[in-house]
Amino acid sequence: MTVGFTVFDTTIGPCGLAWRDDVVIGTTLPDGNAPGTRAKLARWFPDAVEGPPPPAVAAAVDGIVALLAGDRRDLAEIELDLAAVPEFNRRAYEIARTIPPGKTLTYGDIAHQLGMPGSAQAVGQAMGHNPFPIVVPCHRVLAAGGRDGGFSARGGVATKRRMLVIEGALADEPTLF
Repeated sequence: MTVGFTVFDTTIGPCGLAWRDDVVIGTTLPDGNAPGTRAKLARWFPDAVEGPPPPAVAAAVDGIVALLAGDRRDLAEIELDLAAVPEFNRRAYEIARTIPPGKTLTYGDIAHQLGMPGSAQAVGQAMGHNPFPIVVPCHRVLAAGGRDGGFSARGGVATKRRMLVIEGALADEPTLF
């Protein structure tokens, strides 16, 4: 099995993607610089070799780049290796992947769709451990009342908001918060 990774530029910073054969095994959110992204992927996937991705993975990279440039691209066709993902998280990610660009759900909305009202905090934890950010659009999942909630990317919630503005889910205007 070939394990590889690539680092690529987007409108909001370098992202990374790792794959095994033609299946995505991990992605990174925009980082401050390509060397930092490269180091993160090498740490997460020590057996991976940097190189050009196979066609299906290259299409995933193109989709991510297009989405972060403002194209309301649906990344649902990207195949993910969810084998190591806990069942609850996997189910929460499946729901998150149905949120179209420009739309959001709350952690509570996902908990209700899971048939587990009251598990909003667990949904938040699952989103915080998402190994496939952007492809599993955890940035489209908000706290109760439409509050931002957390975000683990460089820049934190500001990056989450920037991604939502690009997708048209938030107005591009200054706020007090």
